[in-house]
Amino acid sequence: MSVHHQEVPSLLERVAATMSGAIGRVREDLAGADPVVRRSERADFQCNAPLALARRVGVRPADLAADVVARLDVEGDAVIASVEPSGPGFLNVTVTGGAIWDQVAARLADARLGVGATEEGRRVVVDYSAPNIAKEMHVGHLRTTIIGDSLARVAGFLGADVLRQNHLGDFGTQFGMLIQYLDEHPDAAWHQDELAGGASAVSALDGLYRSARAEFDADPGFADRSRARVVALQSGDPRTVAVWQDIVAESERSFSAIYDRLTVLLTPEDSVGESFYNPMLADTVEELVDAGLAVESDGALVFYSREVTGPEGKPVTLMVRKRDGGYGYDTTDLATIRYRLRELKANRLIYVTDSRQALHFQLVFEAARRAGWLTDGVTAEHAAYGTILGPDGTPFKTRAGGTVRLMDLLDDAVSRARAAVTEKNPGLDPVELDRIAESAGIAAVKYADLSTSRVKDYSFDVDRMVSLTGNTGVYLQYAHARISSILRHAGDPGTAVDRTVAPEPAERKLGLALDAYGAVVTEVGATLEPHRLCGYLYDLARAFTSFYENCPVLKAEEPVRGNRLALCRLTARTLGHGLGLLGITAPERM
Repeated sequence: MSVHHQEVPSLLERVAATMSGAIGRVREDLAGADPVVRRSERADFQCNAPLALARRVGVRPADLAADVVARLDVEGDAVIASVEPSGPGFLNVTVTGGAIWDQVAARLADARLGVGATEEGRRVVVDYSAPNIAKEMHVGHLRTTIIGDSLARVAGFLGADVLRQNHLGDFGTQFGMLIQYLDEHPDAAWHQDELAGGASAVSALDGLYRSARAEFDADPGFADRSRARVVALQSGDPRTVAVWQDIVAESERSFSAIYDRLTVLLTPEDSVGESFYNPMLADTVEELVDAGLAVESDGALVFYSREVTGPEGKPVTLMVRKRDGGYGYDTTDLATIRYRLRELKANRLIYVTDSRQALHFQLVFEAARRAGWLTDGVTAEHAAYGTILGPDGTPFKTRAGGTVRLMDLLDDAVSRARAAVTEKNPGLDPVELDRIAESAGIAAVKYADLSTSRVKDYSFDVDRMVSLTGNTGVYLQYAHARISSILRHAGDPGTAVDRTVAPEPAERKLGLALDAYGAVVTEVGATLEPHRLCGYLYDLARAFTSFYENCPVLKAEEPVRGNRLALCRLTARTLGHGLGLLGITAPERM
């Protein structure tokens, strides 16, 4: 029975439909009301509708609950076994064992685990990572890169046409300064292949930029030559542009090394730097002026918000064009949103940047709406996130007080993971140990980030992250490897599920947990909150552990053994798939 790309309705949805029908039969004026069905500790599901709706129709919740039960015909129902009134107006719903096994079989038979494609037909732009050319990626780039990548994966799985956009900082006065300095110091080494000891090109360029900056501040002659070089770059002087392109290419190589290590989907094809929008800035400004949205103020052009007021009740502004005729990143972001809506034909825009830019994006979205670029049926969302703190709860810095290089942070996590894995499994082959340590260290970092609600700050505590117990990426990887090991020992008997077997409590709980996967993934696609998926996977791994402790798998007799192997197989696939949506590898052996 193959139900490819056919969504498998969850038991929760099926119970809700039945309860909704009964409520409508009790009172016509309540037809179509939300039956408020949730998972419950006391039964499989709880229907809270009588409590929620009774006041609306002026009856006692307990009476409405009793009427709903009277109108339910569960005799011979394939899904609902029983409904019991409880408390002040709740209904406790128990589903049939057969229904649970049917769901396991249907999800197992489907390539998508029965998850619907709710984003089909949408073109989604996800703007994330955005490092600066000629600068090292540091801890500040971690969250945008990891969260953005997970959101791109989820949207893609849900059927969207996803365009990943890496909005690189590749334009501005600092490049004139750097190119001029390189011109005057031809012996400076900064290409990857000229550098010793695995140093990166961006690290070398970063150092050269600092020297250029110092010379710029100390020598007016060099400052003038640097400014002339900016003009040369902006007007397309071939020699200057060639050096700039070389700097961009070397920087991209360094970024790719980090993206590969983080198993992030970004490639150089996804890079669209600020320079790309430069030719569009004048037209964008002209359009805003023509629409009466950009108005003069002290020789500059500004956009006044109608939605946000600052101190003294004055409207907050975007700087559309500076007094000297130059443009800043307000203008670039306006040109960017206009391009994505008009040329890329996106109908959902997701910007993954830190919370401090919330006001900026609110104003950009408002301007785009008032300019008529952002229309109904198109959404623009700022997926804002909090700050990474050190273990002591203050912003994360090196001992010397500098920003932490991203590569150093990953190296540290991998070496701690190596120590944790060696302790648990001392006899591992060194090559295997390297593979597992790398996979576990990266998983630890990504999962710690994604499992925190993105709007909150979180503490970067490597020892906690690489722990093999508790809500960590490594714990989930171990759970996946453990189930894979059970399945290897079982050989491969088909996936026949016998629906007549009465499920044990731990089987029932695991089956219900597996059945909720589609709803969780769909919710992450809508809310842009990957921590909901992390929480689900952690609960699933715990439900599996409890099942495995209470229900022998390999020693069980048929048909019980077949059903338990089906639960193992579906849990392994669901865990592996969910980790994949977070951008985390799910090893079969650890």
